[in-house]
Amino acid sequence: MTSSTGPLHGIRVIDLGRHQAGPRCAQVLARMGAEVIKIERLGGEETRYHGPWVRKQSAYWVQYNSGKKSVSMDMRKDAAKEALRKLVKVSDVLVQNFRPGTIDEMGFGYDVLKALNPRIIMVNISAYGQFGPYREQIGYDPIGQTMSGIAMVTGEEGMPPIRAGVPIIDRTTALHSAIGTLGALFERSVSGVGQSLDMCLADSGYSLTEIPITAYHGAGTEPKRGQRDAAPSGMYPCKDGWILVSAGDQHHWPRVCAAIDKPEWKEDPRFSTRRERGKHVDVVNAAMRERLSSMTMKDAIAHFTKHDVVAAPVNTIAQAAKDSHPWERRTMVEVPDFLAGTIAVSGDYWHFSRTPTVVGSTPKVGEHNEEVLGGLLGYSKEAIAQLYADGVIGNTDHYDTLSG
Repeated sequence: MTSSTGPLHGIRVIDLGRHQAGPRCAQVLARMGAEVIKIERLGGEETRYHGPWVRKQSAYWVQYNSGKKSVSMDMRKDAAKEALRKLVKVSDVLVQNFRPGTIDEMGFGYDVLKALNPRIIMVNISAYGQFGPYREQIGYDPIGQTMSGIAMVTGEEGMPPIRAGVPIIDRTTALHSAIGTLGALFERSVSGVGQSLDMCLADSGYSLTEIPITAYHGAGTEPKRGQRDAAPSGMYPCKDGWILVSAGDQHHWPRVCAAIDKPEWKEDPRFSTRRERGKHVDVVNAAMRERLSSMTMKDAIAHFTKHDVVAAPVNTIAQAAKDSHPWERRTMVEVPDFLAGTIAVSGDYWHFSRTPTVVGSTPKVGEHNEEVLGGLLGYSKEAIAQLYADGVIGNTDHYDTLSG
């Protein structure tokens, strides 16, 4: 699971996260070589049982939890809390994404953690933050897309609000959280003490609409949906699908003119600047559609690439999965899996030259109970057996409730 090659080798992370943003933050740290210990409820975290399925394994679960160790405990019981307190003393980071106030009620607020271990870094992730006007409200990924305006600048005028088809807010929040953790670890190497961090889904949404919000806040400028201030810049139909062409900058324009067989447009005042082309976007797009109407996606991409114009496929999920890029780059990799045999998980996004990324398999529920409690915390075999008998810890190899 862990490797001395990862840049975070020697860092131990306690993952109390659920669903996406918290667990994905911890997964990023695991990819960088940290030892991540997932504390999950008896029977396993609920997303183990979320579809879609790959041969009875949850594709949802493995993406956020591969490469971690699993300890399954009933955190309502004092003996489990005592085990967690011991684990805090020998760990570097604790990640949690409960509703604000919940971790304090459990007895593991930051004041408690730093008393146990002054070097601990606490990563708090929530919907609206540990402070702010909406602190008490709960939420998932879509709230970041809606309250920040993303859903109302996506699509075209007249359409209802549109959500992204993937959890962009959870992923962005996870990355903000991982970046913050790395910053806190670096600062700790100087100061010798840890600190707490506060990230939330709503903030991540605003990080994605920062440009239009700045424009509105400073000048009252409100964008229109589907508005293009330069052309060509968008998705265009071909014979067998769609491609993206993005060539809005001034130095792109002569290349576009050559690609669409309009060399005379290089001197046409209607297209002399980015702003002027924006006024005549319909003319440019009509020429683009005419040029592409008889071309396949592959031929169109090759044609525009030959003219040094940015062009890329607009893939379906099936096409994206078959593309060689993520597999050659190891963005997606196959790992052994106890349910699926093998399964694809997210892989290496960094390509460190000396400290390769660590991509591990997904643990069974409570697979590492004895390793963590016995090997790391020093519990005897008899004490661990008693914890099992008392229902404090558990493990299971049975997934009969899965419907894959």
